[in-house]
Amino acid sequence: MDNKIFKEKINQAIEILKEKNIDMWITFVRESSIIHDPAMDMVVGTNSTWQAAFIINKDGDTTAIVGDMEEENFVSAGLYKNVIGYLKSIKEPFIQYLQDKDPKSIAINYSKNSVLADGLSYGLYQILIEHFDGTGYAERLISSEDIISALRGRKSAAELKIMKEAVEETLKIFDEATLYIKPGVSEIEVADLVKKIAEEKGFELAWEDTHCPAVFAGPNPAGPHSGPTEKVIQKGTLVNMDFGIKYKGYCSDLQRTWYVLNDGEDKAPEPAQKGFDIIHDAIQKVADSIKPGVKGVDMDSIARNYITANGYPEYPHGLGHQVGRVVHDGGAGLFPDWDKYGNLPFIELEESQVFTIEPRLPVEGFGVSTLEEEVYITKDGCEFISEPQSELILIKT
Repeated sequence: MDNKIFKEKINQAIEILKEKNIDMWITFVRESSIIHDPAMDMVVGTNSTWQAAFIINKDGDTTAIVGDMEEENFVSAGLYKNVIGYLKSIKEPFIQYLQDKDPKSIAINYSKNSVLADGLSYGLYQILIEHFDGTGYAERLISSEDIISALRGRKSAAELKIMKEAVEETLKIFDEATLYIKPGVSEIEVADLVKKIAEEKGFELAWEDTHCPAVFAGPNPAGPHSGPTEKVIQKGTLVNMDFGIKYKGYCSDLQRTWYVLNDGEDKAPEPAQKGFDIIHDAIQKVADSIKPGVKGVDMDSIARNYITANGYPEYPHGLGHQVGRVVHDGGAGLFPDWDKYGNLPFIELEESQVFTIEPRLPVEGFGVSTLEEEVYITKDGCEFISEPQSELILIKT
């Protein structure tokens, strides 16, 4: 991510602090190349060896307090208005800065609900509290979850442009996979081809290469996050793939479904076609309803209830998640009211967030039908980032 976007996100963070009436946000780190706080990917960009505090205030001031051997790195980056170096201990300049600002609320990076806002380790938290001993600032600490969720979720124009490019490049790779898929080819062979193309184009994979891409051929496939196997593609079955890339620091995440024509067929049989149509229509129903202010749990219910009403079992996961710097980004998600999702299904969606919509259903005897599209939340609805798959992709044999 270039410095232009870092500066955009820092300025955006200032506006979020004003909006939420939080005086100060501190990202406190050490040896961040080893234990990495995800917030650094949004507002810092460079790792720090020694204890460091990256401070953004609602009054617009931004200050980095870092070990003096790294001071020049942060001065050169030009992201923070003030860079303060220290030699022996961060405590003196850190506490002096806090006393000068005297914030009434101080957000730090811990969260029960969002891993992306939970970057402060317990040991480092204890050190922070020790630094604050006798100052009263420990009583002013709050979670930065709301700040980070908004910051990661609200995509700037520059971020959205990159994400659209990432989706375009991903779909080109899907097109190449379409030319390769045929009876006798294994899931692993399809996955290896896709990874080879991505590598040749200079793209990183959006998630672990053990299951990026995930390829599922025919009946009784493995679970949604399982890796490809030696299972061979057969005529008269469904094939689908879950794949994404990391492009200029941002991820894509899409799924497509194919049907491999059997001898004498020129279209998919009714059960395979119906399964695809139900998935496609479920996505469209959500797209017609999603907008700022709705809750993800309600969006999940739209798709889940439509699928079960048509006689299929409910899918064993949430309907969709945010995408951004990481493939599962942001806070709010299109999740059901399940304990493992905490409060994330109940957070209202906001303009400028990017979500996947990815229901799935089994088609007995044929495999799994699933699609995954990305949508961008607009002022009063949403836009698909790419043209959604509207028809089964037929593989002629």
